[in-house]
Amino acid sequence: MDAYDLITRNASEVVTEDEVRALADDSEGKRAYVGYEPSGVLHIGHMLTANKLIDLQEAGFEVVVLLADVHAYLNGKGTFEEIRQTAERMKAQFIAYGLDESQTEFVLGSEFQLDESYVLDLHALELETTLSRAERAMAEIKSGESVTVAQAVYPIMQALDIVYLDVDLAIGGMEQRKVHMLARDTLPSINEDAPTCLHTPLIADLATGIGKMSSSKGVTISMEDTTEDIEEKVNDAFCPPTADPDPTDDGDARDNPVLQIFEYHVFPRFERVVVERPDKYGGNLEYDDYESLEADLESGELHPLDAKGALAGYLDELIAPGREKIDA
Repeated sequence: MDAYDLITRNASEVVTEDEVRALADDSEGKRAYVGYEPSGVLHIGHMLTANKLIDLQEAGFEVVVLLADVHAYLNGKGTFEEIRQTAERMKAQFIAYGLDESQTEFVLGSEFQLDESYVLDLHALELETTLSRAERAMAEIKSGESVTVAQAVYPIMQALDIVYLDVDLAIGGMEQRKVHMLARDTLPSINEDAPTCLHTPLIADLATGIGKMSSSKGVTISMEDTTEDIEEKVNDAFCPPTADPDPTDDGDARDNPVLQIFEYHVFPRFERVVVERPDKYGGNLEYDDYESLEADLESGELHPLDAKGALAGYLDELIAPGREKIDA
């Protein structure tokens, strides 16, 4: 797989394609970043973007992980002392999950976001950003129902972080798209380049297939889950025998989260996926690519229960090293 294919594998969107192709043509030593509010435990959303970071490292990129303690404080996630303690735990879990430590730089936001130059540039961007634009950018990632003044500043800081971390590519889930578009629109006003961005997919709600999986509500999968927890959650997951389920009676669109996790989590990390079955049910099935597994589920060759059993095993294998860090 060439650099461009590695960079864009399983990406929902790149902005812009020409800019990403230029990075791919000379990717060695380029820098990509993703920012996370320290929560203490990696969940499946963190792992999805981490898979993309692993792809980028394979393509020659250096990776910067911003452990955004100031952002977490602005979003009401605890005291600085509490947030920084959880940041250290997250760092260990990221390395355990598979990031190459020699190509990964972990940065606390407070290491640069409280400096005078950063604050003055932040004020300059505030002059270029309406309150309604900042609120729209924050809508998908805010904590609570109403937006505080601190939360309105939050996406403007995210835009400025791209400059101060000196990165070539900004990574985030699709919920970060409005923040990155804000950055592309406003950073030129302080004589900085519009950033190149890559957005990863969102996994559907595990139980219903409706909307997105959330760590704050509904069912999610995280590194603190035991093998038994993972098996129970996956066995209860919504998994019709299709990648394109019918909408609900109320018209809500649905996806198949079991297939999504296979596509975005399992196949990028394993060269071959084996679904174990008794001989009386046809014996084991082996897949070298996601498309073949999806086709077998659609045709009826692969039963959803067998798919779930295999998925639980592979997820447990991915999560086990990080779980050991939590338990240590």
